[in-house]
Amino acid sequence: MAVATQTIEELSINAIRALSMDAVQAANSGHPGLPMGAAPMAYALWHRHLCHNPKDPKWFNRDRFILSAGHGSMLLYSLLYLSGYDLPLAEIKRFRQLHSQTPGHPENVLTPGVEMATGPLGQGFAHAVGFAIAERWLAATFNQPGHNLVDHYTYVICSDGDLMEGVSYEASSLAGHLKLGKLIVLYDDNDISLDGPTSLSVSENHELRFRAAEWHVQRVDGMNVDAVDQAIQAAQQVTDMPSIIMCKTIIGFGSPNKQGTSKSHGSALGPDEVKLAKQNLGIPLEPDFYVADAALEHWRQAVDQGEKLQREWAHALNEYAAEFPDEAKRFRALLVGEFGRDWLDALPVFTDEKQATRKASNTVINAVADKHFGLLGGSADLSESTLTTQKSSGQFTADNPSGRNVFFGVREHAMIAAVNGITLHGGAHGYGGSFFTFTDYCRPSIRLAALMECPSTYVFTHDSVGLGEDGPTHQPVEHLTAMRSIPNLNVFRPCDGNETSAGWKIALESKRTPTLLVLSRQNLPTLSSQDVRNHPAEKGAYILQEAAGGKPQVILIGTGSEVSTCAAAKALLDAEGISARVVSMPSWWLFAQQSKEYQASVLGTGIPRVSVEAGSTLAWPRYSDVQVGIDRFGLSAPGEEAMKEFGITPENVAKVAKEALRR
Repeated sequence: MAVATQTIEELSINAIRALSMDAVQAANSGHPGLPMGAAPMAYALWHRHLCHNPKDPKWFNRDRFILSAGHGSMLLYSLLYLSGYDLPLAEIKRFRQLHSQTPGHPENVLTPGVEMATGPLGQGFAHAVGFAIAERWLAATFNQPGHNLVDHYTYVICSDGDLMEGVSYEASSLAGHLKLGKLIVLYDDNDISLDGPTSLSVSENHELRFRAAEWHVQRVDGMNVDAVDQAIQAAQQVTDMPSIIMCKTIIGFGSPNKQGTSKSHGSALGPDEVKLAKQNLGIPLEPDFYVADAALEHWRQAVDQGEKLQREWAHALNEYAAEFPDEAKRFRALLVGEFGRDWLDALPVFTDEKQATRKASNTVINAVADKHFGLLGGSADLSESTLTTQKSSGQFTADNPSGRNVFFGVREHAMIAAVNGITLHGGAHGYGGSFFTFTDYCRPSIRLAALMECPSTYVFTHDSVGLGEDGPTHQPVEHLTAMRSIPNLNVFRPCDGNETSAGWKIALESKRTPTLLVLSRQNLPTLSSQDVRNHPAEKGAYILQEAAGGKPQVILIGTGSEVSTCAAAKALLDAEGISARVVSMPSWWLFAQQSKEYQASVLGTGIPRVSVEAGSTLAWPRYSDVQVGIDRFGLSAPGEEAMKEFGITPENVAKVAKEALRR
């Protein structure tokens, strides 16, 4: 097909294919098949429906587009470049190269217009549910009759692999239950996965699956722009169900020897096949990365259209402000990620009462909830145990979308993904809670939040064998080490209510780092400073109790519930004339950011250090010479007995400290 005979739509679609083929070939790695097959449906969505402004990727009322099938990243990069985002062709040519804006899988912190990092399959699909929850809640909170300030869609392109991942089942169930009508998923149904045809591993009926989950379902020819367009229009009319459009496509379309096969899925086509594909599609062989002038002009209409849409919205916001000034002031603050400051004055201070840090966390949540504009979250069917409920607010439901308590159900993985989506959307701060051992279920979404610089808050309780009778299946042992190993994740294990209050302050003020609060079931004494707004815990570790005369013979380092064990051990050592310092270290991540001088002032030099933590000792040699911990699975017994069995007692810690002095 000669270029001159192609319609403007064909030229525009082939521009995606040409850029994708050439970029993958230049890198000699990547996934050309998805962009080549999904180009028509992406064109239908982006050119005919997507509400966005390429010159302001963060415009608040834009539609959110998520490429859950992130391996097909050149589809998204092509769309961004063609539409006029700040992603020059030079970066397309540097696909998958060091420090480029076009990494192998999309990353929101690198590329303008990318809403979230995708590629781990199922994550984009599940995070999109959180985006849709945030949109629904903000609309219910701020919109007034005749004033729809918040009114946009969340669109997803997903693959067969996304729907195979278990998190997609959790997320689709939750979305259907909540009737998230502004969530529209386009399923790239091409029957191919990396190993070959999907028939090797899948035989379920996706249409029946999604209908059972109360989704609106359509089947269309994904290679037909008009058919996809009409399906999107139909989906937009369904307001009480999320929608999935099953788009039958041909992977690697245009490649004469590889289309419709797994050979086009995950590797470059090869120079000869690229040449044949271009000839087949009517794309000039020279130059590489060819885009017809008419196609680029056609795509770039998005710039003027987007700026017009944003101007109209800004005008609507001004009209809203004239009628609802207080609401507008609060809304404008949310636009820039400001949730007010009055909540800082509401942070509770704890005195002498012994209580579990999970209970202290609930006190904090309810103290700040009415003054923090955007706190939105809940738990994975454990609200009575994790104590994450905002008592002054109702449930977030299909019928009451202004509630701020989200009941995620027994869906830990989808919960954390949705919490991240809420936070990434903007205008809300997402949080979610479960038992700490169940970070095993949702670690991929926690890790992704850290990578995306998404400052969600995770409330994980029942933090050690101290939880007691539930036994080793529910007693985390290796989990603190596993979570601390994730870059840019603030794992914060407070020793008492005041450290818990400080931990929440750190979490709610964070802009680029998620916070994982690790909380106890058992009651703990109040030991730390009552200055929760300027708590020394903000440095990650600090001297909680100094040795007599400021000259310790041994340093005891504890976290969480074991800090009180260290304090009691210090008393025993003091009685024997052995001077000990107690260090509380709630956050390794925060402590690592302090100066070497500060670290040395806390941990000393040339002084034996004993760490005490009811979990794996694997990483503790970084900070301690001798470790008291647990390097096996727990056991079912009352919490105090379990702690005693593993030597987490003042007497044993004092004994170990004395042995360290004799070394």
